[in-house]
Amino acid sequence: MLIDIGSIGGFIMVRVVIVGGGAAGASAAARAKRFDPSADVVLVEASDMITHAPCAIPYAIAGIVKGRDDMAMYTAEEFEKERGVKVYINTKVIDVDVDKRVVYIDRNGSIDRISWDRLVIATGAIPSIPRIPGIDLKGVVSLRHPAYVEDIKRDLENANSVAIVGGSYLGIEMAEALLSLGKKVILIEKENQLLPLTLDSDMGEVVARDVVSKGVELHLNESLMEIGGKDRVRYIATNRDSYNVDAVILATGVKPNIEIALKAGIKLGVTGAIYVNEYMETNIEDIYAAGDVAEKFHRILKKNTWIPLATYANKEGQVAGANTIRKRSIRFPGVIGTVVTRFFNMYIAKTGLNTKEAVENGIKVDGRVIKARTKAHYFPGAVDVYVKLVIEQATDKIIGAQIVGWNHSVAGYIDVVAAAITNNMTIEDLFFLDIGYTPSTSPVWHPLIISARVLSKGRF
Repeated sequence: MLIDIGSIGGFIMVRVVIVGGGAAGASAAARAKRFDPSADVVLVEASDMITHAPCAIPYAIAGIVKGRDDMAMYTAEEFEKERGVKVYINTKVIDVDVDKRVVYIDRNGSIDRISWDRLVIATGAIPSIPRIPGIDLKGVVSLRHPAYVEDIKRDLENANSVAIVGGSYLGIEMAEALLSLGKKVILIEKENQLLPLTLDSDMGEVVARDVVSKGVELHLNESLMEIGGKDRVRYIATNRDSYNVDAVILATGVKPNIEIALKAGIKLGVTGAIYVNEYMETNIEDIYAAGDVAEKFHRILKKNTWIPLATYANKEGQVAGANTIRKRSIRFPGVIGTVVTRFFNMYIAKTGLNTKEAVENGIKVDGRVIKARTKAHYFPGAVDVYVKLVIEQATDKIIGAQIVGWNHSVAGYIDVVAAAITNNMTIEDLFFLDIGYTPSTSPVWHPLIISARVLSKGRF
């Protein structure tokens, strides 16, 4: 049994226990220790890897990221030495006793306990696996934790034809990885477009054209019904057809990993993730939650939502860690859903609401796709960029944007719009925004300015 620290020299030490060593958990641990160097901060991680980067998995499979160790910022030993945090890896929290303020841990079959004064749940998200025949066959791969990337690479190594189920960000990124390895890729999406939770259909068509042009065999409006084979995957069957494949990658989304939260009696929100307030506090005193396991307040919709992103996890971890030491010292103001991904040289970005999300929430909007160039017409190297701003009809306020283009400047464009949304800017504000110009970086009429002008319908 682990020994609880009480007091030393009359000074009461606070013990903060963080469950989960990913972005949120590591950030919470480091921030708590920085706010109070005398605090006893303990980080518990079920795998053998902390400060890991799930976003790197497709790039590791493609060989862009060279090795497993490159997918983490710190080893457990480095984190302990540099941050002063006690780290337990290969250690699973199996239960929480709220009354006694202890967590029970399993370390290679040995059950111990750790007491806590403050507890942070940062258990992240886990793959959402469809319940269909053949899901347990060898060669069926789900992607979430970088600790298992070498196992995934071995599963895919001898596969010549791979089915990807789900036209999500992860599905598209994995399509690139597999194409770069010379494999045939069949991409199955049950909706009528790629990135159905992110893009409007007109922007989804732009992405689909590029994906198909690079060699992906794309099947929209098809749902996976069965994975077939004796010991290993040999085919998949959808509601429309069957396809011979050697492996299947499930990019069917993720869900919050709430197992420990349920055992502790922590309240869940409307999304099924842990309900937290702006201080990352749960409904139980001195228990916090951060990262993909927790709900987020949407600054446009003014209600809780669930958007699992590493950028949010890092910031929420900072807030939770600080507040375990200095209660309610920092607040997390919420999110608007800014994301960027890449498929070869095509960059895809979104912030705020798309038109479907706006309509579902009773907001009347206008939106228009414009096509522009990334540099002055006479400057070499210009490429196309598609921009769609979404504005609230009643106020002309910008509430969303989708941008697709063949240059990483797309990421800079979406950041400008994210700042505009956060500051409640209208299309007129954006039109007159003092955006920098030089022929090598944009036309004199910046694509965002063009988009604002088009939506003004001649008013400016």
